[in-house]
Amino acid sequence: MVVNNPDLSKLPVLTCWPFDGGPFITLPVVHTRHPESGLRNVGMYRMQVMDKDITGMHWHLHKNSASHYREYKRLGKRMPVAVTLGGDPAYTYSATAPLPENVDEYLLAGFLRKKRVEMVKCLTSDLEVPWDVDFVIEGYVDPSEELVLEGPFGDHTGFYSLADYYPKFHVTCITHRKDAIYPTTIVGIPPQEDAWIGKATERIFLSPIRLSMLPEITDMVMPVEGVFHNIVLAGIRKSFPGQASKVMSSLWGAGQMMFNKVLVVLDDDVNLNDYSAVMKAISENADVRTDLVLTKGPVDVLDHSSSRFAMGSKFGIDATRKWDGEVDNASRKNEYVYSEPNSIQLEGAEADVSLMRIGIPLLIVRVNKTEKMQVRSLHDQLAKSGRMDGLDWVIYVDEHTNGLEWGDLAWMVANNIDPMRDCFISEATASFKALAIDGTMKTWELDSFNREWPNVLTMSDDVIRAIDRRWESLGLGEFIPSPTLYKSLVESRKELSANHGIQTMVIYNHIEN
Repeated sequence: MVVNNPDLSKLPVLTCWPFDGGPFITLPVVHTRHPESGLRNVGMYRMQVMDKDITGMHWHLHKNSASHYREYKRLGKRMPVAVTLGGDPAYTYSATAPLPENVDEYLLAGFLRKKRVEMVKCLTSDLEVPWDVDFVIEGYVDPSEELVLEGPFGDHTGFYSLADYYPKFHVTCITHRKDAIYPTTIVGIPPQEDAWIGKATERIFLSPIRLSMLPEITDMVMPVEGVFHNIVLAGIRKSFPGQASKVMSSLWGAGQMMFNKVLVVLDDDVNLNDYSAVMKAISENADVRTDLVLTKGPVDVLDHSSSRFAMGSKFGIDATRKWDGEVDNASRKNEYVYSEPNSIQLEGAEADVSLMRIGIPLLIVRVNKTEKMQVRSLHDQLAKSGRMDGLDWVIYVDEHTNGLEWGDLAWMVANNIDPMRDCFISEATASFKALAIDGTMKTWELDSFNREWPNVLTMSDDVIRAIDRRWESLGLGEFIPSPTLYKSLVESRKELSANHGIQTMVIYNHIEN
């Protein structure tokens, strides 16, 4: 069916989270072509519906379609765009896949489905789309138009991505199949549905990475708590000193791996899906004095913790067993042996030694932040206490994280750090070498942080109560309480803002620059 007078309000487009900027199309497969080479790009970029025939087009400056947009702007031409919804799930997955720029996404889709993708021409442009999709939304982006304010949006990071300026997509025609199905998804604090897309990418692209770049890699895991790009674990078959650093450099220079923030390299006999084994290997093999790599580079546009938009720092941990030549005997790491401290008294903070008790030299400190430089002051207090020598890591988090599982803490800390700014060693005493990691929320008042800090995603109380009331009638099995524990993080943010008069701002991403 052809709809020449398109009206997006006829589609069941979801407003996903309470403070979203509006309804968003969340599983669009967006088709563009380079205006000169003719190379096609197929990507997935969320689309906020702003009128019956207008949406935002949320393509980040690193994405291929954004590159196409800049070329159309340079040439002064209007840019044709076609968006498909539904059809073979291989199309949807391939639009998310981290393919090189010169590899067509429909080659991957054909490989996955074991048959070619039949393409047909759009009605209003020369773009081609698969013949068997449920919806085709045709239109254009005019690079001469002013950008439109899009967002906020409850994103896969588990936080709201900030409002920003993006191109405007004009819908000229909609076609759809009879009895078409509108596909959509909800993202948020992991794990959500998109976690399995990330796991598919993890498995599918391991072999190409090994064959084309790093034959020593034996496995690679992107924990769902790392929201695809914040945490990556890599196993290698080690054959020479310094190999872990070589692997870090290679991965950080490879396509979308440039967005990775925390990269841990381990020996090939460590099960990367067993996080206890990973932590054990880190505690045994990684010396914070010699086995950490800090560097700068691009970060994901959605990263809220970097001091600059789309630019930040990265943190590598060499957790492989060390060879002769990598360390001298004087600096070899000793086995950690826990001894119960009599007490750990920290002003305005509470210490959690539960990981230390199972042999992992890592202390969690929950902080009620009220003063500037408070985390550094607390770390100096620990150093001067003299009771924590042999400790490797101290992770500082906000006091309202009580009740969170370890995976939730990993998710939050990885989101909240810019490693070069937030990782440091106390200079109060030479014997205390534990690395501090400041995973607290940052503000201008207390941290001189000059960007807006977004809220964690939580559903409204009304929706939670409504679902709880209807649970039994929905046939979903035994009642599961809503995960309202995350609301404490939002309340913490409100209290901090109220107590310190924190002013927020929006840093706009002008995509044409």
